Amino acid sequence: MSDEGKLFIGGLSFDTNEESLSAAFSKYGTIEKVDVIRDRETGNSRGFGFVKYDNAEDAKDAMDGMNGTSLDGRSIRVDEAGKGGGPRGGGGSRGGRGRGGYGGERSYGGGGGDRRERSYGGDRSSYGSDSRSGGGSGDNRGSRDGGYE
Repeated sequence: MSDEGKLFIGGLSFDTNEESLSAAFSKYGTIEKVDVIRDRETGNSRGFGFVKYDNAEDAKDAMDGMNGTSLDGRSIRVDEAGKGGGPRGGGGSRGGRGRGGYGGERSYGGGGGDRRERSYGGDRSSYGSDSRSGGGSGDNRGSRDGGYE
């Protein structure tokens, strides 16, 4: 697992707090840390959080056992943190709601991913800009008009 033993938990009820999240996930192993992410200004839950286990195998078991289950009346999604699972990890199934940017797992619209994915995104961006540059005069009239003046 990336970020050994850390899970992204999405789809949380706004009533879920660190204690109830820890209680739901503690049956899979020893938890090192639990965070429910909150809005800076209002202090309200943003509907996602993280659970970090001491042991990566416990985290895998928790991901397999808890993904798609109901917690505080909401169906939750459990993914590896940093593998496109969360907003800072690339958004997962949340689409482009992550931090965005270039590179990363391009289908998720965000940063994150492993080195291969980041370099692929970077190469693709470079390739795209190279293919758009050049051709025609300084105003690119040649490339827009198919080379006719």
